[in-house]
Amino acid sequence: MTSTLKPVPWALHLAVLAIAIAFPFVFPSSFMVNFGVMALFYAFIGQSWNISGGFAGQLSFGHVAFFGVGAYASTIMQLRFGWSPWLGLPASALAGALVGGVIAVLSFRAGLKGSYFALITLAFAEVLRIVTNSVSFTGGGLGMLIPMKASAANFQFAERIGFYFVILLLAALSVALAEWLRRSRFGAQLAAIRENEDSAKALGINVFREKVKVMLLSGAIGGMGGCFFAQYFLYIDPLVVFGVDKSVEMLLVSMIGGAGTVYGPLVGALLLASISDITRVLTQIQGLSLVLYGSLLVVIIAYLPNGLIDLFKRRRKPAGGQT
Repeated sequence: MTSTLKPVPWALHLAVLAIAIAFPFVFPSSFMVNFGVMALFYAFIGQSWNISGGFAGQLSFGHVAFFGVGAYASTIMQLRFGWSPWLGLPASALAGALVGGVIAVLSFRAGLKGSYFALITLAFAEVLRIVTNSVSFTGGGLGMLIPMKASAANFQFAERIGFYFVILLLAALSVALAEWLRRSRFGAQLAAIRENEDSAKALGINVFREKVKVMLLSGAIGGMGGCFFAQYFLYIDPLVVFGVDKSVEMLLVSMIGGAGTVYGPLVGALLLASISDITRVLTQIQGLSLVLYGSLLVVIIAYLPNGLIDLFKRRRKPAGGQT
């Protein structure tokens, strides 16, 4: 992971946004729009991991805890209390932030860091999976099915392009947050904590407070990702939304693309979505995409430890700028 905090040029942000907006009009088929939705979705939840794991160095194996809590919070409010599913987005963000805050306070008060923190997040995710699987309020092991009532007011769209622009907005906001971190004092403090917590303390940084704050942000993004997932697929159950595979996907897209960078999760997500679709079309071997992605991760760690973004950085090194 790189420790520099150079901001991304605004022209690059605008170019990426323009390409993303044009994509569903240039490639209007349902298959390609779905590809775009999933790529942006992976980028969004990957940014959740990247905010805490990449920028602050708080590596987690259980980020799916925020994702699952957000999915259940929005779905329960919609089905049990009749809330608009659009209100599920802020509700899921609040639920994810709350879980992130609880995990952070308990873990960091106990002095957990590194692999110990990673394992405790995984344990929290597993506890939440067991709880949701055991109580009737969440539908238990049967999960919760959201009735199909296609209308924009109901957060359901007859065409996938509606979902595309919703997740594009969320992904753009997550990129804006990452860029703000690169430019802000808070981001500089997180970089110091990531590199050496003892040195950060010596500089007068309140390490405990800053780590809790970044987990609140990370949890909120993960929770909103869970809400979008529920509305897109209209079904959730404990194994789907608290499965370890989601945590792995969040981690992989960031690590392969470039942890601690603004566009690393997007680059990794485009690759993950491509591999997923190609393997699904060409072969029926279940889980092959994750095997290939894991193999790619090993290669990148060996030759590009800063992720695929490092390739672009090398090409544009004379111009400067961190992506």
